[in-house]
Amino acid sequence: MTGKKKRTIILAIAAVLLALVVWTVWGNTALELNTYTVGSKELPDAFDGYRIAHVSDLHNAEMGDGNEKLLAVLREADPDIIAITGDLIDSRNTNIEVALAFAEKAMKIAPCYYVTGNHEARVSECAELKAGLEAAGVVVLENERGEIELSGETITILGVDDPSFNTDYLFGDSASVVSNTLAEISTEDDGFAVLLSHRPELFDTYVACGVDLALSGHAHGGQFRLPFVGGLVAPNQGLFPKYDSGLYTEGNTNMIVSRGIGNSILPFRFNNRPEVILIELKATPN
Repeated sequence: MTGKKKRTIILAIAAVLLALVVWTVWGNTALELNTYTVGSKELPDAFDGYRIAHVSDLHNAEMGDGNEKLLAVLREADPDIIAITGDLIDSRNTNIEVALAFAEKAMKIAPCYYVTGNHEARVSECAELKAGLEAAGVVVLENERGEIELSGETITILGVDDPSFNTDYLFGDSASVVSNTLAEISTEDDGFAVLLSHRPELFDTYVACGVDLALSGHAHGGQFRLPFVGGLVAPNQGLFPKYDSGLYTEGNTNMIVSRGIGNSILPFRFNNRPEVILIELKATPN
């Protein structure tokens, strides 16, 4: 092989590597808004067209100065409420101030509802975080239920703490932890029920408990997304996770899994842009 051919090959390899680096850097900061429509015969007519913005796994990331890029996407989504499904902070680099600053600004866009993730369970500042969120007006659902009223009609919103807050989780029984909690806080008269729960791998539990719409995160979209395959690895699901991104439906239960925004153990993601999700509810005929 001549010296000229070698240089050509080296330059070609360098160009490919540079393109991959640029693609990866861009893909970790290019926040996108993805929209899903969920229909249900249980949804009251007053909530037809109701819009829920879903934010998950921020992990203390800042999209733009003061999270302005994230807030701009939320303003564009024009939601009726904002659901935050855990890991607002990162246990390895905890910054309560960043999390609370985001929440305070998000509350000016729409009412916010929050549940914990596994990272909140790991830090001593969790109580401080919850108190700060409540002071900002965020509804913190700690294994609790609430109601959202519109034009005299209501839907139920349920929120469960991440199962790692419960000592039973030490024995690997997260499904029972969440199932028991849902049995305590839900009733047969809930009507259309939206569940905020960090863990998507518990989809079968949400189905068994009769949840209409579950919003989850945790999987980070599989971290590295492969064309025609999907996510590579997710916590509590391992390789090629079943529930890593998007909409899953079984019977009358829908679950939407956010790819999240920030990173944690792995400092970057590949082919897996951070996202905000917008869900539009539709009342369907009986």
